[in-house]
Amino acid sequence: MENLKKYFIYTMGCQMNLYDSEVLAGYLESMGFIPASVEEEADILVLNTCAVRQKAEEKVFSKLGMWRAHKESKPKMLMILWGCMVQQKGKAAYIRKRYPYIDLIGGPHALGRFPELFEEATIARTPVIAVEEGEGRSRVFSVKREDDVFAWVPISYGCNNFCSYCIVPYVRGPEKSRPSAEIISEIESLADSGYREITLLGQNVNSYGKDLSDTPDFADLLRKITPIQGLLRIRYMTSHPRDFTVKMIQTVAQEPKICEHFHLPLQAGSNRILALMNRGYTREAYLELVSKIREIVPSCSITTDFIVGFPGEKEKDFRLTMDMLEKVRFDAAFTFIYSPREGTKAAEMPGQLPAAEKRARLILLNKRQAEISQEINAQLLGTKQEILVEGKSKTDPNYYSGRTRTNKIIHFQCDNAHAGSLVTVGINEAKAWTLRGEYISADTDKIFIFKK
Repeated sequence: MENLKKYFIYTMGCQMNLYDSEVLAGYLESMGFIPASVEEEADILVLNTCAVRQKAEEKVFSKLGMWRAHKESKPKMLMILWGCMVQQKGKAAYIRKRYPYIDLIGGPHALGRFPELFEEATIARTPVIAVEEGEGRSRVFSVKREDDVFAWVPISYGCNNFCSYCIVPYVRGPEKSRPSAEIISEIESLADSGYREITLLGQNVNSYGKDLSDTPDFADLLRKITPIQGLLRIRYMTSHPRDFTVKMIQTVAQEPKICEHFHLPLQAGSNRILALMNRGYTREAYLELVSKIREIVPSCSITTDFIVGFPGEKEKDFRLTMDMLEKVRFDAAFTFIYSPREGTKAAEMPGQLPAAEKRARLILLNKRQAEISQEINAQLLGTKQEILVEGKSKTDPNYYSGRTRTNKIIHFQCDNAHAGSLVTVGINEAKAWTLRGEYISADTDKIFIFKK
């Protein structure tokens, strides 16, 4: 290992994957390696993959093709392929045959064994594959976090829902909750280090604790976290609409540290399609949930996910999805074209739609949602908003960026804004996805120096 000095991790997919990459980075740095600023400088290349959509897989293969040149120019380089894609049945063997220059192939269940797998691949210099199923993850990791202000904190792994289109239960396994004491201890340590916002992660956070005895439910877990000193904001994702209770809504309303942002993936507006998706709720139940949320937390934002072009989706089904945009008026929506995943029930369903038809529906959905988002954001013009400063804007270094409690991105100009501090900004420009404003003041009680 003495000739391997720098590592580079390329991450695809969801927030849980981002966290897993932070764990991989933590392991590598504990072994004495340092991050490379660009992949060309690296002695260790890690590609953390996603399996949710076909496009993500195609991107993986494209990236591996480009990385082959790095391997040829640096034969002693260690190349690692990790994550959900390689956990799919037969995928690791296929990759090993097609890309024999990859040194280590590991699925998410093997995360806790990464150091020994890395050592094995380094010493043997022969391909190592670790895609076993089951509880391969240790509970506590050494994490090298990418940010100094907010942190991801998993509260559970895996999923029990088996939506007909989703590969996640097959690659991440059944839901397993972390003990609440372990979660709270991790967050206390983060807050003491200067982190001001944490996002609790799970495929379905609302079902937290159901697999453990003498464990608080998710609402009670939140109430145990809120007293932690130094913590300013708490977020969570993802929530399943079927499991979102009135108790949970009331907890958000009553606990000032919990942000008033509800991300509730709808996926489709047609009851027929929702049933085919195995989502476990109807459009009427979803609308009732939205109404209850806005009754109890009137200042909230609500965002969602949509999948268009699901097998058998007819024009009238799509119109019902468009109708839900009007009825709910989401602050924002993450929209996707249905992508068949081998091994899921939906992949075998009749009525697979042509790609052109799916794209056309996505364009219509995105266009209308952008208009609604613009209209909602325009209502903030002239208002003052409290934001948590994240740092310099990634798109314009003349601006700082931060988020409101409702998860709206605001860019503002200021001579010296401290990352991790709460500031007040007056909104003077509104776009569909971002806002701009003028710095007004800072909460001097909540300006700090990061202690990392």
